[in-house]
Amino acid sequence: MSARETLLNLILEKSYREGDFTLSSGLKSNFYIDLKPTILHPVGAKAIGELTANWIISEKLNFDGVGGLTLGADPIVMAVSLGALEKGIVLPASMIRKEPKKHGTSRFIEGIENFKPGSNFLVVEDVVTTGASAKKAIEILRAEGFKVSHVLTIVDREAGGTAEFKNLDVEFHSFFTISEIKKAFTHP
Repeated sequence: MSARETLLNLILEKSYREGDFTLSSGLKSNFYIDLKPTILHPVGAKAIGELTANWIISEKLNFDGVGGLTLGADPIVMAVSLGALEKGIVLPASMIRKEPKKHGTSRFIEGIENFKPGSNFLVVEDVVTTGASAKKAIEILRAEGFKVSHVLTIVDREAGGTAEFKNLDVEFHSFFTISEIKKAFTHP
């Protein structure tokens, strides 16, 4: 079974539900997707790392680092960093805080010592709805003097995030759309 098939099966088993749900925005939805159980499972993390490394290689992309807004993106960041290393790509990880640390170095970005000014980052996110979390990560990275050329998500909820990234001059890639997940759920 391919890494993509493995990841899809795990999402369907652990992360996708249909029914009546109230989202954090207050909006109602007839489905809910919480990728944390999938991402935190070692099989899911390995599949994410492998899929990302294969995508980087097939598209001939070049990143100096990977990051995303903490806490949600942290396990994805590590899965990507380790998956890339398995393919011979050194892609240091970073954790991007929503607010600077209140003590010590007062940093927004942990792991910053691994990067030079102008380094190009891949920003990762579990689910993109409007793109707000990835947008904040991009803004923080750019304010610190780094570049962001791509955003990668596991699932695109197809709710406007793509347009947001175009406005930021950032390429967007998802492994799955919510339409694909729904179809696989109803037609296994």
